[in-house]
Amino acid sequence: MTTNPPYRLALLDLDGTLTDSAPGILSSVRHAYATLDIEPPTDETLRLFVGPPLAETFALHGVPADRVPEAVAAYRDVYAAGRMMENSLYPGILECLTAVRDAGVRVAVATSKPEVYARRITAHFGIDPLVEGVYGATLDGTRGSKADVIAHALAATSPAGAPPREEIVMVGDREHDVLGAAAHGIRCLGVAWGYAVPGELEEAGALRVVTTTAELARVLRGE
Repeated sequence: MTTNPPYRLALLDLDGTLTDSAPGILSSVRHAYATLDIEPPTDETLRLFVGPPLAETFALHGVPADRVPEAVAAYRDVYAAGRMMENSLYPGILECLTAVRDAGVRVAVATSKPEVYARRITAHFGIDPLVEGVYGATLDGTRGSKADVIAHALAATSPAGAPPREEIVMVGDREHDVLGAAAHGIRCLGVAWGYAVPGELEEAGALRVVTTTAELARVLRGE
């Protein structure tokens, strides 16, 4: 193991990176379309709801702009009531976080999911003891984009000033993770086990796409 890892701070996405959250998210999205009496997208398209800001994705897939708040509210009714726990850790995630932290890399969660939900999920799955904090969006949308969330995470984890940008890395499974990081001059490692379509991460400019949690740990430790 290296004693001088290349990164001082790693920000990790939640949905599609740490947890396989599609079952609860997609069932809640289907409920929202049914509530609005709008034909839902295909199953393939529904998978695109995992990761990006929810309101943005509803607007892209058949929900009129004036009804997006209604769709989000219908989604949250059932998601917050329990469907958020229709979810599971990807194999090896806790071991990966432990190895990276033990190598001296600071680790935090940065997700487009509302922070109040993200904190319930990370506590449930035993992630909290392995990270410095869990940072996400606001329910009212005032902090919604991935770039906004990353800014929030940087401010919270480094109140006296973040490490140099080359010593910070975002880890995520969708293009918005790559683009949100780039907005702050931060590179992004993509993970292949999430919800990106083929080529999405590479086209967005991911530094590298790792295929296993063990490989992710090695890269973050500089091995």
